Amino acid sequence: METAYQPELWRDMFVVLGSSAAALIGLLFIATSLHLSEIVNTPIALRRAFNNTCFLLIILIQALLFLIPQPMAALGAELIVINLLGLWLPLKVVRSFFKERQHYRHAGGRIYRPTIFMTNSLIGIAGGASLIRNSNSGVYLVTASCIVSLVFIVFGAWSIMVGIGQAEKSTTS
Repeated sequence: METAYQPELWRDMFVVLGSSAAALIGLLFIATSLHLSEIVNTPIALRRAFNNTCFLLIILIQALLFLIPQPMAALGAELIVINLLGLWLPLKVVRSFFKERQHYRHAGGRIYRPTIFMTNSLIGIAGGASLIRNSNSGVYLVTASCIVSLVFIVFGAWSIMVGIGQAEKSTTS
């Protein structure tokens, strides 16, 4: 049976995903450092910036894992581990959401964000399990998970910038 993971066919996709994640990590560091005091003083913005950085690192690591020549079973196991780590971050957010619901909502926190990232991590875990079983769908699942995460990280970074911009505007007015 022919498998979907044919490195020569997927190489460019994972080079693009890894490069995009690395570039966005750099931009996030620059944007965060320019407004460090506002982000540090806003717990929700601080958590989002930290989580965005972690999810970008997870995308980068997954892309690198795909680019390393290795057996599919080993790749699948590594992807399961990295996505289990990725699952831990939104679970922390959900816990704090229910613990500090009023403060979280007042600061612009929404429950759909961690739900999306939990779902993406579960899809990544399923993709890793599929690769262990030599299933053709594993690469597609992990790729889709990375792309959706990348899109929502960009939207999350945008919401951080808008929130910090509004906070700066209200303090200067």
